[in-house]
Amino acid sequence: MLERLLAPPRSHDLQAENLARLRQDSLTKPPGALGVLEALVIRLAGLQGRPRPRVDRVHISIFAADHGVAEENISAFPQAVTVEMIRNFARGGAAISVLARALGASLQVINLGTVSDCGDLPSVHSCILGAGTANLSRQPAMTRQQCEAAMTIGAESVELARSRGDELFIGGEMGIGNTTSAAALACALLTAEPISLVGPGSGLDPRGVAHKAEVVARALKLHAAELHDPFSALCRLGGFEIAALVGAYLACARTGLPALIDGFIASVAALIAERLCPGAGAWWLFAHRSREPGHAQVLQALQVQPILDLAMRLGEGSGAAVTVPLLRLACDLHDRMASFDEAGVSEKLA
Repeated sequence: MLERLLAPPRSHDLQAENLARLRQDSLTKPPGALGVLEALVIRLAGLQGRPRPRVDRVHISIFAADHGVAEENISAFPQAVTVEMIRNFARGGAAISVLARALGASLQVINLGTVSDCGDLPSVHSCILGAGTANLSRQPAMTRQQCEAAMTIGAESVELARSRGDELFIGGEMGIGNTTSAAALACALLTAEPISLVGPGSGLDPRGVAHKAEVVARALKLHAAELHDPFSALCRLGGFEIAALVGAYLACARTGLPALIDGFIASVAALIAERLCPGAGAWWLFAHRSREPGHAQVLQALQVQPILDLAMRLGEGSGAAVTVPLLRLACDLHDRMASFDEAGVSEKLA
């Protein structure tokens, strides 16, 4: 199963990318005047294989799960919030629910395993891998089988989006304790000290952040001998929803569906996916810079520049969803602006 998940990324369509670049150069504006918007639409053209790309059809998958490390008091909110938020997703009251409706995007909510029962929620897909992960500061968070299963569920969500003809994939997450898991993974992958990467998450004060960093340090010490490769690190320190994001991002690269990466937790998943399958990151755009302090180092490791910086740190895929209108405007400008010839406008002097 892991070998299938790690299949090589699909190649870009260089011809479509070049045609999009030529079109940008022909539009009634100084060359490069639309800045990043031009680069984004040219890149989307290569990813989608069409000189005039669109992001009208957007698929959002939210992966939710509990974390055993929550028992270490590393969150400003109780663990019950994971289930409560899954119910909020189902009722349409969460931020990502509002954003998905505004964008006309399809929204899929997947419960991978919570401590308490969510009850019967017809709009939530139940793919239970356990009652949340184990406490990563005391034992491995997941078995190899659980991790592979979570990655497969993430990949299947991308395959569903592809089968529906969606043009862009957004992955979101929910799980009390998951910034602790993400910070631990980032520390392992970047060989960084916890104090430089651990942040407030859902709202810890400085004392809480220091305690959280101590928990991460303890986990890194416990699992030090097993953090030699990204998959092993994911099993030891990850969460079901983080593993699902890894699988989804790998599937985007394998099947050729552009992904818009959200904030800190999603970017850590992307870093793992890139380490597992070098070159996969060519299929991803990075939406925004999170207020979580570790995000900057993860982005630097991936050598990417996010599109927006709105001081967000909500998760749920919300930062990526907020970025979609900008991508749509970039595509509209590319598609609908007149060329110099069409408008009868003189071009730049040689």
